[in-house]
Amino acid sequence: MDEIAEKPEKVFSYYNRDLSWLSFNYRVLMEAADPEVPLYERIKFLAIFSSNLDEFFRVRVASLRSILKLPKKKIKKKLDFKPKAVFHAIQETVGQHQREFGVIFRDGILPVLKENGIVLYQDAITSETHKQFIRKYFKNRVLAFLQPVVLSKNKVPFLNNRELYFALELTYLKNQEAEKSFAILNIPSDHLPRFIQLPAINGIHYYIFLDDIIRENLDLIFPGYEVNGCYSIKINRDADLLINDEFSGDLVDKIKKHLSKRNIGVPSRFLFDLNMPEGLQQFLKENLELSDEDMVPGGKYHNFNDLLGLPNPQKPALENLKLNSLDLKELDDHKTFFEAILKKDYLLHFPYQSYDYVLQFFNEAAIDPYVSKIQLTVYRIAANSFIANALISAAKNGKDVTVFVEVKARFDEANNLKWARLMEEAGVKIMYSIPGLKVHAKIALITREIAGEEQEFAFLGTGNFNESTAKIYADHGLFTSNAALTKELRGVFHFLNNGEKPQLSHLLVAQVNLQESFLELIDNEIRLKASGLEAFIKIKLNNLEDEVMIDKLYEASNAGVKIDLIVRGICCLVPGVENQGENITVTRVVDQFLEHARAFVFGNGGETKVILGSSDWMKRNLYHRVEVCYPIFNEALKAEILQILDFQLQDNSKAVTLNAEQENCKKQRQPLEKECRSQVAIYHYLKEKSH
Repeated sequence: MDEIAEKPEKVFSYYNRDLSWLSFNYRVLMEAADPEVPLYERIKFLAIFSSNLDEFFRVRVASLRSILKLPKKKIKKKLDFKPKAVFHAIQETVGQHQREFGVIFRDGILPVLKENGIVLYQDAITSETHKQFIRKYFKNRVLAFLQPVVLSKNKVPFLNNRELYFALELTYLKNQEAEKSFAILNIPSDHLPRFIQLPAINGIHYYIFLDDIIRENLDLIFPGYEVNGCYSIKINRDADLLINDEFSGDLVDKIKKHLSKRNIGVPSRFLFDLNMPEGLQQFLKENLELSDEDMVPGGKYHNFNDLLGLPNPQKPALENLKLNSLDLKELDDHKTFFEAILKKDYLLHFPYQSYDYVLQFFNEAAIDPYVSKIQLTVYRIAANSFIANALISAAKNGKDVTVFVEVKARFDEANNLKWARLMEEAGVKIMYSIPGLKVHAKIALITREIAGEEQEFAFLGTGNFNESTAKIYADHGLFTSNAALTKELRGVFHFLNNGEKPQLSHLLVAQVNLQESFLELIDNEIRLKASGLEAFIKIKLNNLEDEVMIDKLYEASNAGVKIDLIVRGICCLVPGVENQGENITVTRVVDQFLEHARAFVFGNGGETKVILGSSDWMKRNLYHRVEVCYPIFNEALKAEILQILDFQLQDNSKAVTLNAEQENCKKQRQPLEKECRSQVAIYHYLKEKSH
């Protein structure tokens, strides 16, 4: 589908997706600002905010800048927004967020660290013990990684994407006359910790930025020069692979070539210390071929995502109370996983419940003498994947193993390619990306043959086959041997291998029937409401952008259908507006786990339908990806999903509601109203059920 084809005049209104994303990232910053949040969790949210913003500039802002370079005639009729206006709104919004970030770090984090006996140096080093330690550490650990370049010929060396540097002003005495020059110096945070622990004094723990250890030793780096100024700089480069529409050629080779070029993309943001003199700014701008829009003033330090590595000497104090993953006794009581799944469906909720059951599923399949075939899709695999190793073992044990590897998963391409090569060398059949599509489905199918009869076992998830991210991403996964689902899943894998679309009655698959099925389910609620029957919709997504789906929700709202949305990130739907979204609420939950699941509930006149799956309602998911959503048939499992969604809709601690201006509106708890923190409530609900 051509998503930028000329469109008819709009009846409804939508919020810009990039500005909506900034609203989500601001919600992350709100957690960092909240004094009720444990200190190191606040620091973590600062790091997440910074990392998110980095990727936003590398991908979204870079893409927007590319659009701005096109002739106006080419884009005027193909866009629903004014790119220049959006770009300036992004600059203004990000500037405001960055200023708040600085205030939170300076006035909200550093003093509280000090109150807890932890000092992160920001000013001059006063302790002689620390000065001696810093000098020795610099000589023994740091000096070998430094690459100072004095710019005598007014030529700036190439600056790598996202790496940290100093830009310096120097003076050199030549023939009794002072000559000024500039220099570039790398900050080797890719080789050394960003935060170095100094000797404790009187029970106080001291830490220092790697940047400041270098600052304290500039006299050793530039002997004979006087250092007049030292300022942090960082460049973000366009990192989007732009390979969504590749239709021919060897896709894997193309991606490998793109990966080699990723760090040399065009600039999308140049961060510099706002105290940098105008002359040095202008020099860098000219020699790095930057525009005014590229120049973004910041603070003394960049790459605050490194705050994730700030040591906590009082661990586990100053952090969230750990919620240990729960075991499912009913599953554990069975001799084998397959024996359990033959009897009933199991729905697991990660990370509240242990992801080890997914690993066990593949581990048992690898050695089970009756397993003949394993098929699954891989979108983002763990760097040290137990699942991939189980598949390698299965292939070596003579199983027919086929893995569909998505090599266009942004920023995970290299890791996916590495595992694809290792699995292929072990005898696993590797199927690579479908040209023009990403395979984002989270599905696996295992076939056993006993006495000439086949048994099929499926795992259908909302999150990746990745045991690392499963510790912090909140997702659902269904284990089933229900033939109604496994037969259709077999057809989906056939579609991935051969392009032949399957006949589907239960599964919803993008590129086959997913969008049409969801539109019909919404239409059904509209008909029920018109007939005076119960009608409601509850939907949980990461992102809601597609105008076709938004228009249908607006239509249902206008018909009087009550719609509750839980949207973590982008939400282009405008809630609470007369004649389009007045019966729609939008809730956003940000807490210690990343809300990643997609769930769809339709009242259906009292016979509630519950669907889970991999698909958000964005153009990319609906039109440019293969996604799989699946129904939950078991009434007890439906009730679990409904309760989890209700906890999040009732959350008055970590949930906000979005208004028409995309403001994150904190819920005002009534005087006698009990606190509901949904992630904690979900954990205790599942813990109680497990007993």
